[in-house]
Amino acid sequence: MVEWTDAERSAIAGLWGKISVDEMGPQALARLLIVFPWTQRHFASFGNLSSPAAIMGNPKVAAHGKTVMGGLDRAVKNLDNIKATYAQLSKLHSEKLHVDPDNFVLLADCITVCAAMKFGPSVFTADVQEAWQMFLCVVVAALRRQYH
Repeated sequence: MVEWTDAERSAIAGLWGKISVDEMGPQALARLLIVFPWTQRHFASFGNLSSPAAIMGNPKVAAHGKTVMGGLDRAVKNLDNIKATYAQLSKLHSEKLHVDPDNFVLLADCITVCAAMKFGPSVFTADVQEAWQMFLCVVVAALRRQYH
């Protein structure tokens, strides 16, 4: 369990309060699928993922990106119990979906890049980035928990 400082809690909550799930979710997932094309194998049912334009315009990518970012809301609201909050999601991704757990790290990186691009250095300061990336590392660890 992470012992969050008041400054870290404030930075995470402050950044999260500025994030639009409907905007950043689709951007982050699309970036994952474009930059790391091997991750597309988990999204075969999403239809056309043949080009960056197709991915960016794919409504299923957008919808799932919103779902992913919505899931982060649960972690923000449960900072002291992220592991338990993500237990069922970890099991789903491990046992049913068979998602490569390294993909969680890649997606977390894409979310961070999207946040940095959206808010710039005046909002996404080094201190905010430090707290945010620690938060995402805890989320990734929780998602990886069920993997053997």
